[in-house]
Amino acid sequence: MDLTNIEYPVITPYGGRLVNLVVPEAEAKDLASYAGKLPSLQLSARSLCDLELLAVGAFSPVNRFMGQADYERVLTEMRLADGTLFLIPITLPATSPAGLERGQDIALRNVQNELIAVMTLEEIYSWDRVREATQVFGSTDERHPLVAEMQTWGKVYVSGRLRVVHLPRHYDFIDLRRTPRDVRDIFARLGYSNIVAFQTRNPIHRAHEELTKRAAAAINGALLIHPVIGMTKPGDIDHYTRVRIYKVLVDKYYDAQRTVLSLLPLAMRMAGPREAIWHAIIRRNYGATHFIVGRDHAGPGINSEGRPFYGPYDAQELLSRYEKEIGVQMVPFQELVYLPTEARYEETDKVAAGTITASISGTQVRTDYLGKGNRLPDWFTRPEIATILAELSPPTHQTGFCIWFTGLSGAGKSTIADILAVLLMEQGRQVTLLDGDVVRTHLSKGLGFSKEDRDTNIRRIGFVASEIVRHQGVVICAAVSPYRTTRNECRAAVGPDQFIEVFVDTPLEICEQRDTKGMYAKARRGEIHGFTGIDDPYEPPSNPELCLTTTDCGPEDNARRIVRLLIERGFLGSSKTETKGRDH
Repeated sequence: MDLTNIEYPVITPYGGRLVNLVVPEAEAKDLASYAGKLPSLQLSARSLCDLELLAVGAFSPVNRFMGQADYERVLTEMRLADGTLFLIPITLPATSPAGLERGQDIALRNVQNELIAVMTLEEIYSWDRVREATQVFGSTDERHPLVAEMQTWGKVYVSGRLRVVHLPRHYDFIDLRRTPRDVRDIFARLGYSNIVAFQTRNPIHRAHEELTKRAAAAINGALLIHPVIGMTKPGDIDHYTRVRIYKVLVDKYYDAQRTVLSLLPLAMRMAGPREAIWHAIIRRNYGATHFIVGRDHAGPGINSEGRPFYGPYDAQELLSRYEKEIGVQMVPFQELVYLPTEARYEETDKVAAGTITASISGTQVRTDYLGKGNRLPDWFTRPEIATILAELSPPTHQTGFCIWFTGLSGAGKSTIADILAVLLMEQGRQVTLLDGDVVRTHLSKGLGFSKEDRDTNIRRIGFVASEIVRHQGVVICAAVSPYRTTRNECRAAVGPDQFIEVFVDTPLEICEQRDTKGMYAKARRGEIHGFTGIDDPYEPPSNPELCLTTTDCGPEDNARRIVRLLIERGFLGSSKTETKGRDH
């Protein structure tokens, strides 16, 4: 459908028109039959999100996974090949060019093998992970979730004409999954041309509510509450809970004549400043003329050195430089504090010195309230929201966590892990122990010791650990896990707040002395190859939560050190048993 000549009172799409890649129903039937004879490429969750938004025009004017000319210029100049400002590469990785030929059609399928689209393969080109990470994220630090994830992507990118047979099927919140065309139609009926969009991947509290209402009033326009429900930051509250919260707020506390709630199935990159402009471009395609940008917008958190990846206002500063070019005005997120004596919120720079104020940080929400089972106050969040969050978030001492031991073979990981499991069960926690040798006997049976197989083994452990933690369980993982990037992938999967990396730092010569199986001796003689520490590298953690030594400290004392750390972080209640434990 050509949307070029449709008149809207809202702003035109970015680039002039909305892309639409979904073929008509009659053509879709024939295309689906044809696709059954084609080679297939299975889409990752990220690529599936990207394809859905490409198909409906959210990334307009981009109408395909980027070819090399667009990709290269986006990396180096933040522009498409034709000069249009665009900051995030939209690419489709493929594992290997083997079997792929230019000019052929391939079927793009989801993990259930359902057909989504047919691509006419026009380009196959290689890419460099370090270069892309440096350009887009400004960092190659593997604590960045996308830098870690990129290790798993295919070696080449593919591009070509897309014909979408049907959009990915969703079964939740169907009435809120609106395309850019749908949202534009709603605002057209409401009669607004000034629209401010609010990006969120977190619950909305009273300060956010006040800010968004003020922003809409300031432009004499409408408000688009546009939460991301695709791939967000690891550890974020699940979108099912968040959307329940948004629905309550919009239904009860916002003006229905000037507020639209629509869900965005976006796979975030956590690219900070670059992503802020990308988000603004996307919102223009949904009809927005203004876009609210907060502190550390789309920031991934803390790097390996314990510092934020981006400055708190980097995103605001970059977007303000380009807002005229993209046609979306940046609305800075003003910090609001509560004035108890006046029962209202006010911007901090408008509060007179000496005025009594109240505020609760995100950290305090997690630790002082939800983490301790305390109810959030009504002045901070609506009572319905406090109830939903209390149901979702048990106190910290009831939540799940992962203890991830890493170190050379023979370092003492399994011995400490066994003792730790007993100490945790003594305190009433049920524990799953995933020992490297046991996992290879069952979960990873058949895998060898190549780098690829080792990474696969560790990712399997990480996946199981993430599921256990998600269901409030405790898991102890004890495997060599020699590669830093793969361990950081597991950290991201589990959630950085619930992942405790313990480096058992035992010197190689001590590990060799302890080697009852004789594996090190065989590796030294060349009888086995690729043995960690001998002819394959071990990459120690950059900034583990805890570093243990075993030459001057026994396994029980090391296990109790971990227990004390868990008590400090609130994962365990202090116990008489622990305080009476030996502490040499």
